[in-house]
Amino acid sequence: MEQQIQLNEHNKQEYPPMHTTEHIVNQTMIRLFGCGRSVSAHIERKKSKLDYRLNACPTEEQIKSLEEAVNEVIARHLPVTTEFITQEEAKGRFDLERLPEDASETVRIVKVGDYDECLCIGTHVANTSEIGTFKIISHDWDEESKRWRMRFKLV
Repeated sequence: MEQQIQLNEHNKQEYPPMHTTEHIVNQTMIRLFGCGRSVSAHIERKKSKLDYRLNACPTEEQIKSLEEAVNEVIARHLPVTTEFITQEEAKGRFDLERLPEDASETVRIVKVGDYDECLCIGTHVANTSEIGTFKIISHDWDEESKRWRMRFKLV
């Protein structure tokens, strides 16, 4: 007998190409800058923004490298898949800090090929070929909080 998976309700309908891009950008930031995933995100259809904690403001060359790396991943036409595991199984493998207090015992992992995997309940494309081209449209640095904000769109 197949067990029904029970997840928490999700109150937001993301734009799948932009939301999947967020996952790719997060993993690329981890790989290029050694930082964590974004500390704040506002993901919308026309343009989105992500905030990261960094030691220093990225150079224009680093920002160009980030954009190129994200587009290279998108161009690999990676499948986007999901897997369901228990919170216990997720411990040590994923950061559980962002889970709400009333999170269900079952959590969903979203995988972008072999490039990224994280806990997520949002909507995504089935393949990165559905995304388009990632373009950073602006960015700014807050020296006091060591926060870098990037704004981006898909074309």
